[in-house]
Amino acid sequence: MNTIAITDLKDPALKIFSGMSETGLFHYYEPEPGVFVAESANVMIRALEAGYEPLSLLIERERFDTEGAQVFSAIREILGEEKLNSIPVYIGEREVVTALTGYKLVRGLWGVFRRRRLLPLKDFLKDKKRIAVLYDIVNPTNTGAIIRSAAALGIDGVVLTFPSVDPLTRRSARVSMGTAFQIPWTKLQKKDPQGPAFIDELKGFGFTTVAMALREDSAAVDDESIVGAPRLAVVLGTEGEGLPHEVISACDIKAMIPMRHGVDSLNVAAASAVIFWEIMKGK
Repeated sequence: MNTIAITDLKDPALKIFSGMSETGLFHYYEPEPGVFVAESANVMIRALEAGYEPLSLLIERERFDTEGAQVFSAIREILGEEKLNSIPVYIGEREVVTALTGYKLVRGLWGVFRRRRLLPLKDFLKDKKRIAVLYDIVNPTNTGAIIRSAAALGIDGVVLTFPSVDPLTRRSARVSMGTAFQIPWTKLQKKDPQGPAFIDELKGFGFTTVAMALREDSAAVDDESIVGAPRLAVVLGTEGEGLPHEVISACDIKAMIPMRHGVDSLNVAAASAVIFWEIMKGK
């Protein structure tokens, strides 16, 4: 195995772990897809099982024979001994690794993986019947939790608008428990239609578009017009602000989860689980 002891925190090879933002990682190989950093053995193994290519690992020495061994075993089983031996594995004491990254590693290890090129919306939607649309959701915890619920409850795929946080950011992928590598998703690019034009594009592909909005004229989420639609796109907005008025107006249906005890709303991640359960019952 290609293990490398960390002796110089200014080593350029370590910059990818210490000196790069999520945006920098995303653009690392431009014009080719960039990289992402996965945290914890569980998330890294999910990425490997989904076919993402590992490029390098960073491990605290005391985790080498525990969490590290789990990842090594997965690489060996999936990609072979030769690949395992070719990947740089940087090792350091906890205090050294903490000084390098600025904070303690989750479960004591990180892995750098190569991204894949995202599918254009038209190609992505070809075989989908039930999708979730994350509209400008920038909280990585909410994004990860929504994707986990979507995967668990059988949603066919997730589409994220351009301003939305990337599901492969460290926190999103970790909160999703690695399901960001299991459920299909794509993200709009800056050049793609945005706002109502994006909603119209979904309609053009045959989707009934449902805006989750707390309005007096909103239908219940289990309304037959929603659950009976042949192709359905559930559009979820940001925490607090919700969806823009023009996006709500562009959607075919407005829907809400009926509330009790004077509660006016749920966290968007919690709401998504209820919605996905309702629209997938009997599917």
